Amino acid sequence: MNMKKNKTRKAENFHVKENPRALQAEAEGGAETEEAGVYGRRRFKRPPRLRGARAYSIKSRRLKYIAVFPSLITIVNGVCGFLAVVYASSGGGEKLLFPFSGKSFSPFMISACLIYLGMIADVLDGRVARLTKTTSGFGGQLDSLCDAISFGLAPAFLVLKASGEKIGAFPVSKFSIIEDRTLLMFAIVYVSCAIIRLARFNVENKEEESAHMYFSGLPTPPAAAVLVSFIVLQQSASSASAVLPEALKRLADLSLIYFLPFLMLFCGFLMVSRVKYPHVVNHLLRGKKPFNLFIIIFLVLLIVVWNIHLIVSQCVIFLGFLGFALSGLLRPLFKFKKSRPPAEPPVSPPVD
Repeated sequence: MNMKKNKTRKAENFHVKENPRALQAEAEGGAETEEAGVYGRRRFKRPPRLRGARAYSIKSRRLKYIAVFPSLITIVNGVCGFLAVVYASSGGGEKLLFPFSGKSFSPFMISACLIYLGMIADVLDGRVARLTKTTSGFGGQLDSLCDAISFGLAPAFLVLKASGEKIGAFPVSKFSIIEDRTLLMFAIVYVSCAIIRLARFNVENKEEESAHMYFSGLPTPPAAAVLVSFIVLQQSASSASAVLPEALKRLADLSLIYFLPFLMLFCGFLMVSRVKYPHVVNHLLRGKKPFNLFIIIFLVLLIVVWNIHLIVSQCVIFLGFLGFALSGLLRPLFKFKKSRPPAEPPVSPPVD
């Protein structure tokens, strides 16, 4: 009996006296077997050593399933950005036929409208993925890649072509700070800031909808909308020969040289900043809202879309996007004024 007790005690203490090499082999995937070599007191099978493509295929994860409908909407966003670059490369001279409309517009106007369509697709893909509960890391990465094309490359290239043509058309003095090289540098800075902004968003992003109520830095779609809406306004002002005087048309053309490049640089810096911006779509659509708010939003959208061809509506759209870009900088000032305690009235000395 004593011999059996001693054997059972040795078996219980068997796991305590393990060799470090045995633990390492177990952590690397070795399985316990009787036919393997001895590491200390336990028997382990040496893990197989894989090399080359076979080792890479074991370590990497293979994507098998994706959400089809939200991914297709995201691809539409990227295709719109690519087509915007194609139309912008044609220049602003001869008018071209806009797809599915039967009307001819300036290539810069068509490029701007395609970027607008990319923004609509960018809003829809996230909402559809959350409603169908098909959010995934693949969808987030695909969305950022398409955003880099539609809201990074396409607006910068559009500004580069539109402003570059005006620089060549107007006599710019040698003391001017805007020239082709400076404009190209501003476009490179904007594209780089957009890519950095999207890469940072991918690292800090969370799939929960509650984490998407605010953005750190100006999002790329509003930054592109500021530039695109200004180009639409300028193109409409230049083509309205019977409505606007010649001085205003010349001012609109000069604004492409002396205003739009600096606006592009300003939006690029806001994208990589840590300024807090609200997610407008989630704030308006998430949860239940008052009925009066729904009526106001519907009427405003209806009036703007119905009169989109008017210069006044395009000016309102540009000021709205520009106001959103500036709101992140002005919000802390209003909060500071509200948080200041009211001044206490002076205490009068007691009267004897």
